[in-house]
Amino acid sequence: MGLFGRKNTATVAPAAPAAVNPDLAALTGDYTLDPSHTTLGFTARHAMVTNVKGAFQEFEGTLHLDGSDPSRSTASLDIKMASVDTGSADRDAHLKGPDFFDVENHPVMTFRSTGAEALGGDDYRITGDLTILGTTRPITIDLEFNGAAKDPFGNERVGFEGKAELLRSDYGLTWNAALETGGMLVSDKIKLHFDLSAIRNAA
Repeated sequence: MGLFGRKNTATVAPAAPAAVNPDLAALTGDYTLDPSHTTLGFTARHAMVTNVKGAFQEFEGTLHLDGSDPSRSTASLDIKMASVDTGSADRDAHLKGPDFFDVENHPVMTFRSTGAEALGGDDYRITGDLTILGTTRPITIDLEFNGAAKDPFGNERVGFEGKAELLRSDYGLTWNAALETGGMLVSDKIKLHFDLSAIRNAA
């Protein structure tokens, strides 16, 4: 019922779909990530007082961009876990061992997209399956389109920035140590951040 007992007959119009970025619409095609200009990074809270940042140095990835219908875009990524680099040889060795990544038995982390959507402007969202230590969980990645350009070597490039979060315990990464002052040495929540540069494949 509406105000003063009158029946409210107003209806709410369905939300309009997000407009497709006209720049991205002209870029339909298949792309390969350029490892030398791409960063796949992560941040973990250490001892509850500071952040430790790291990245993976060896990976392969592909993108299919559909400019007219972004929901048909796809992404695939394979990351070599032994390439982890946090700036500390001792810490990296621990991460590669059985307490964490167990690279001898699980050498690769994979991502396979299952959906994509345009959020409007330069913002996009991609969902997919992330597999670590043989465990697969869904993950959502927010992306910002940074633009497209032809480099001096004639390569057509596109760039995106991305971010996501996960709980490492969801993937069996449960090693930790208690602090005397309370809390744990390594946070369960891990922040992922990406700077992606991809080159259009030759026709």
